[in-house]
Amino acid sequence: MAARPVSRMLQRVLRSSVRRCSSGAPVTQHRPGEPSRTAAEELSRRRQFLREHAVPFSAFLTDSFGRQHSYLRISLTEKCNLRCQYCMPEEGVPLTPKADLLTTEEILTLARLFVKEGVDKIRLTGGEPLIRPDVVDIVAQLHQLEGLRTIGITTNGINLARLLPQLQKAGLSAINISLDTLVPAKFEFIVRRKGFHKVMEGIHKAIELGYSPVKVNCVVMRGLNEDELLNFVALTKGLPLDVRFIEYMPFDGNKWNFKKMVSYKEMLDTLQQQWPELEKLPEEESSTAKAFKIPGFRGQVSFITSMSEHFCGTCNRLRITADGNLKVCLFGSSEVSLRDHLRAGASEEELLRIIGAAVGRKKQQHAGMFSIAQMKNRPMILIELPLMLQDSPPAIPSISQDPFHVQGIRHRVSFSNRMSTWWKGCWVSRTPPLGQRWSNSPQRHCSSHLDSDANPKCLSAVSGAPATPSGPLPTSDQLTHVDTEGRAAMVDVGGKPDTERVAVASAVVLLGPVAFKLVQENQLKKGDALVVAQLAGVQAAKLTSQLIPLCHHVALSHVQVRLELDGARHAVGIRASCRAWGPTGVEMEALTAAAVAALTLYDMCKAVSRDIVLGEIKLLSKTGGQRGDFHRT
Repeated sequence: MAARPVSRMLQRVLRSSVRRCSSGAPVTQHRPGEPSRTAAEELSRRRQFLREHAVPFSAFLTDSFGRQHSYLRISLTEKCNLRCQYCMPEEGVPLTPKADLLTTEEILTLARLFVKEGVDKIRLTGGEPLIRPDVVDIVAQLHQLEGLRTIGITTNGINLARLLPQLQKAGLSAINISLDTLVPAKFEFIVRRKGFHKVMEGIHKAIELGYSPVKVNCVVMRGLNEDELLNFVALTKGLPLDVRFIEYMPFDGNKWNFKKMVSYKEMLDTLQQQWPELEKLPEEESSTAKAFKIPGFRGQVSFITSMSEHFCGTCNRLRITADGNLKVCLFGSSEVSLRDHLRAGASEEELLRIIGAAVGRKKQQHAGMFSIAQMKNRPMILIELPLMLQDSPPAIPSISQDPFHVQGIRHRVSFSNRMSTWWKGCWVSRTPPLGQRWSNSPQRHCSSHLDSDANPKCLSAVSGAPATPSGPLPTSDQLTHVDTEGRAAMVDVGGKPDTERVAVASAVVLLGPVAFKLVQENQLKKGDALVVAQLAGVQAAKLTSQLIPLCHHVALSHVQVRLELDGARHAVGIRASCRAWGPTGVEMEALTAAAVAALTLYDMCKAVSRDIVLGEIKLLSKTGGQRGDFHRT
């Protein structure tokens, strides 16, 4: 890219006979007998020279606090080829009509204007920018802008391996790839799509083409992926990556909760316990990242501390949304439409006055994490690539995998097994399981269970539910959850003895032939319906006391959810079992697990068929307690 034109004064200085550094500041030769300047004195002298002779920065891009905005982020689209659970509000995001989005020419017109005024770095974002058909052409035309030094892109990586050679040829100079987990099963559950290995392939393609470092953005969220910090850092040992841990930030619709945020200090402490030799790296004044490196590692790690330690004082970023609005602060709700003024025929001078007024109103710093959470702002998908999570993410197994085994490239890391304490098995088989109950036809089978006594180093499938001895169940002629005056009341179980409690429940979902075939072949657009339903069932069992008002909270030691396909009825049979040691039974936990798994199957398949029937939700057996055992015959 062509360098920015320098002033006549600076050109005269560059033509003088004094030897100079690359910045244009003079560096005089040391003469014998004269005292040598210290490095600090020389650096101070060079900075003073640059302050006096550098080209003046645009007043339109300088705010009232003296911050010069030389970095522009442009969203190319609101669309994305993933459906991340943490990206959009539960009710979805209405997309802007195509006619109201910036055209390619409008994007380039605004880019030229900003670069002319001093912007030297542009990052293309989304949505997912690589699904825009003309993204390569946009990069190529940006590359022609005189004075633009860096063209970057932030992507989910799904299309990166395919497009990167063209993008590099067009002039792309920096890459950020969003990846929040190194566990393929967790990845598919989070984004509701397959594609983990495509992202890995994209990372390796970037390394192969010489990008260094390749930045990997990881939003850290308590209860979802904070147990993978060390695994991400381990990747930097052999690969030129900059793994950037980002504090979870509040945006409209993502139900931000302070308890879900893992702070920079907490993350840093976790890393330093494993690697005490972790070194702090110097950073640029306008950098948003606090960078660290482990001696001997090829890559580095960084922390984006937007919430706990904001960097507003040195912020140099502006954003243009896909529909043409200028945002001077990521967390601010104030926007001004450049698109409308552009289409109304505004001149360059008029646009600059509008931009300058918006930049001039930029506040000294954002409102703080708690105030931001209450502010009205766009969902992140409508600003840039998603950085959000729902309030209560499901518990996901941490499964030992080798995600960097892509196209012959292998990099082994040891994945954390902390979550494996809770998860002992998650598997899918394309052949009929032994002891098949539902049908003799070929079918998919999905089984998982949670066991507090599980060996964290052994992830294995289990073959069946706990033994449930049969016997008569003495019943009562009174409702135990109603007091003498007919009001709802929670039963006091404090005086009951602790015993082992086991319950098994079942449900059936009649899908119909079309939906059944898609589930059987794992071809639903939302993802693997059996795996998602199985995870939902386990999560529901753990949350039963929050869903059913008068249920006691039970410390479950075991949860298992099994799903089997019944080809004869085009149905899915669900079997859920729960175990605990305590004064109250776990029938409701088993029934809730089966029911929610059935509801989840309906949700996964409803786009294909609304003629789905949920039924036969029933208790099969229970053991333990003073009232004896029960076994349905």
